[in-house]
Amino acid sequence: MKKVLILILIILSVVFLGLQLIQYEAQAAGVRALLMVLLTSLYCLKVSEKRPFFFLFLITFTIAEILNFISWYVDINSESLFDYYYYIINGLYILSYIFLIVRILRDMNLVEVIKKFPLPILLLIILDVFFVSIVTDTTQNKLTRHEYSLEYFYNAIIMLLVTVALINFMYRENKKAMNLLVGSIFIVFSEVVQMAYFYVAEINILNVLCSIFLILAFLFFYLQANLPVLKERLN
Repeated sequence: MKKVLILILIILSVVFLGLQLIQYEAQAAGVRALLMVLLTSLYCLKVSEKRPFFFLFLITFTIAEILNFISWYVDINSESLFDYYYYIINGLYILSYIFLIVRILRDMNLVEVIKKFPLPILLLIILDVFFVSIVTDTTQNKLTRHEYSLEYFYNAIIMLLVTVALINFMYRENKKAMNLLVGSIFIVFSEVVQMAYFYVAEINILNVLCSIFLILAFLFFYLQANLPVLKERLN
């Protein structure tokens, strides 16, 4: 059953990228949602040492993907200026990343981490603020004030994710932490490319790149989930 699921996931990933290439966006959204459902199922079946917050991350992300697929076919905004799907789906993505951040933080001794890396943490926070401001400003003339605020918060969360993953790797220096970091970096790549596609230039190759980065991100997240949880790294 597990091997069959893995094979189906590989085939669907190829199908998903193929649909993106030929710009069948609605169908691609459906395959992407199915991929997340199957990946979550594989996590439940194959990973023996499950982490509650990582599972919540997968579940919340999957729900967001399902709603994103539904939004292609069900219009709940026909008589409203308020885009419910935009806020609900992006809110779910934000919540999923928060769950992933909490999952990483729960395995760290925060007091020890702050004592060991005060300067790197400060520099990373400054870089995060700068990066988020620069990236989000590309949407300023295309979004309402509320949408811009949501995008800013969204970008802040994904940068916080990669920052926490980097600090976790500096603290632990093991393969599990490295996979989490690489997966988080691919998430950032995916989100930044997606913003470029939506708000800068609707070039289809950007959309395909976004999807490739997302698939790679979840590949590394799944790889880290299969590795055993190690005790905290001590001096």
